[in-house]
This record gives sequence, C-alpha cells and structure tokens, in this order.
Amino acid sequence: MNIQLEKLELIKLLAETNDESIIASIKNIFTSEKKDFWNELTAEQKFEIEEGGRQIDRGEFILYEDLMKKYR
Repeated sequence: MNIQLEKLELIKLLAETNDESIIASIKNIFTSEKKDFWNELTAEQKFEIEEGGRQIDRGEFILYEDLMKKYR
C-alpha cells in the first residue's frame, strides 16, 4: 500500500463530497484519536488497573496458556 497515494485519494473524495455527515464523521475520527483514554476513566477504574499492575509485580497471576490447559 502506498500511503501517499491513499492520502491523495481520500483528499480527492473529501473535496468532492457535499455530505455533511461524512465530513463530520471524518472530523470526529481525528478529534477522538487525540484523546487519552486514561483521562476518561473514573478514579475507581484507574485504581483497578493500577492494582492489576501491582498484582503482576507481586507474581499474583496465571499465564493464559496455563488457564486454557485447565479448562480444555
């Protein structure tokens, strides 16, 4: 895939459209990519994720492969 060619094709399609919903959707894609999901989480969600990291650091986890062996 030639990324530059893909960009030019998208620019052409965008320039030719008058559909406001398409333009709004594209704009939404670019603005949503800039958000850091961490800032959208609650304090409780952040704590749970951090606690999971601490559990891994303490060795309190099961490997996926071992879990699958147990239930197959």
